[in-house]
Parts: sequence; C-alpha cells; structure tokens
Amino acid sequence: MLRIAKYTLMASCTLMAGCATMPTPSNAPLAQYQAGQRLDGDQLSQCALPEIPQAVAGLAQVAPEALAAAPDLLGPGDRLLLTVSGDKDVLTGSYVIGANGRIVLEGILDLAAAGRSRHVVEIELRELLISKGLIRNIAGNVQLRLAEAFAVQVSVSGAVFEPGLVRAGERASEARATTVGNPASGDFNSGRSLATALRAAGGIRPDAAANTVYLLRGGMYAVVDVTPAFTGGVPADPQLASGDRIVVPSAGCFQEQFVRPSSVTSPGVRVYLSNLSRPAASNAASAIGKDSTSFPYGVRMLEGLVSANCVGGSAMNAGRAPS
Repeated sequence: MLRIAKYTLMASCTLMAGCATMPTPSNAPLAQYQAGQRLDGDQLSQCALPEIPQAVAGLAQVAPEALAAAPDLLGPGDRLLLTVSGDKDVLTGSYVIGANGRIVLEGILDLAAAGRSRHVVEIELRELLISKGLIRNIAGNVQLRLAEAFAVQVSVSGAVFEPGLVRAGERASEARATTVGNPASGDFNSGRSLATALRAAGGIRPDAAANTVYLLRGGMYAVVDVTPAFTGGVPADPQLASGDRIVVPSAGCFQEQFVRPSSVTSPGVRVYLSNLSRPAASNAASAIGKDSTSFPYGVRMLEGLVSANCVGGSAMNAGRAPS
C-alpha cells in the first residue's frame, strides 16, 4: 500500500505541474536593442550629425533637382523599338538591352546602351548604320523609342533594415505583356524610384538621418531629404538608373516619428502566433484572422497582443505567458 500511495502522489504532482502557469516574462537587466535603438542609461542616446560617407569622396555634388531633370538612362532589360525608313524585316524591330549593357544584332550592329540616354544611343546608332553603308544620310530616317522600362538593380547601404542589392521597378508579367503589346512613344516605370528602393531594402530604420540620404551615380552624388514623407510634404523622389548607389547615414538615436508606414518605410510586419486567450478548436474559431497576424509598421506590442487574442480569457488560462 505504501508503494502504491507513493506512485499515486508522484503522478498527482506531475499532473499539477503540467497545469501550472509559466513564469512572467521580463527583459533582462541592461538589455540592448538593435543598432540605432540602444539605451544610454535611462535616456535615449542623443542625435548627432551624420558622418559623410567615404563613398562620396572625390565625387561632385549636384542638387537632387539636377538628377531628376537629367535624361532617363537606359539599363539592362530595357526594350527598345528601332524603326528605319524603308526597312521592314532587317533592322526595324524590337531590341532588348542585354546583361552586358549592349544592343546586338549579329553581324550588323553591336552598340553599348546601358548608362546612356536614348537620344545619345539613337544618334550613335544612326552614325554606325551610315558608316556600314546600310542606310543613307537622310535626316530622320532612324528612330529609336523606349518600349519598356525594365527594373533596375541598385545598392542600398546604411541605416536600412535589409541593406544590399535590390531591384526597383519590378512589374507583374501581366503588366509587362500589356506594355509590350501596346507600344507607345516612351514608357514610365514609377517603381524605378528612390522611395521604392528604400522600401525594397526593408525601409529606413528609426535611427536614420532621413534628411541626408545620399544618391550616387557615376562621378556625382546628391543629398536627398525624405523627411517630407512623414510630415505630409512632397519628398524628392528621383528616378534611378542601373548601378546607382544609395547610402542612408545613421543619426545615432531613436526617432519615434519614423516608426510608422510611409513611402520610405516598410508597410507592416507579419507575425506567427498560436496562443488563444480561450481554448478553441482552431485559430479561426477564436477570431484569429489576417488582421490579427499582419500589423502596420509601428504597432505597439500591447496592441498586437490584444489583436491576436493573447490578452484576457478565462480564469484558468488568463495567467499564461504569451508564447
């Protein structure tokens, strides 16, 4: 009997331990957040003037308006429509700039196009055809039009969440088919912009010096202020060219006004959860849907817990720690 009572007591203790609530979670003392959100004692670190990136050394500074007003530069993947007077099947047709940045028609033409304006390429292409004796020197007999502006690859570094190479201006296959199937005189790809590239890199961090974003192109650079994206103004949003570099310096401090959806920040975050406030057969039965797992960027943790049904419940499980 003593042995049976002993085992019965052990089983009861095991079952009771399984029903016990989890310890209350707490942050470790002096816990540090990621870069740009570090606490200095009990005070937030002070903002400082951002350092000038070493990448701009030796480059000429120009106004952002100068880059915006400059002719759009061609890049790999852009589709061009060449029309030669009196020709239908030999030279006239659609050409795509290759990965090496050149337009190629085997045995007839091979011309560098990436990083140059359409007008400059048209002039050089006409001179090349004349020099080969393929066309006569008649004004206006060669026309080169942009049929599709492809996405561009640029580099984003500094105070963004996911620095690295990003593609700005990607289009769905349906949109590309419509553009190519209905050629117009030119094409505008609104996604080939500074704001799109910043979002593709995860958006600027709260410590970013948003008023001094560097855009580097060739031998020049411009300093762009994107703070109007948070204040209701119209920020400068120049179009990008393949090979551009974007550098976002850090101000060394946490800036709460930048923690919200905008044209230069991430639209939101996705969370994965399984912690119902009241036991149920499924998440759907406990009002866990899309609005409970996808939150706008900047939502507070308590708001997320309430939306995810992790607060409240019955007396049996109200004391559980969120997982």
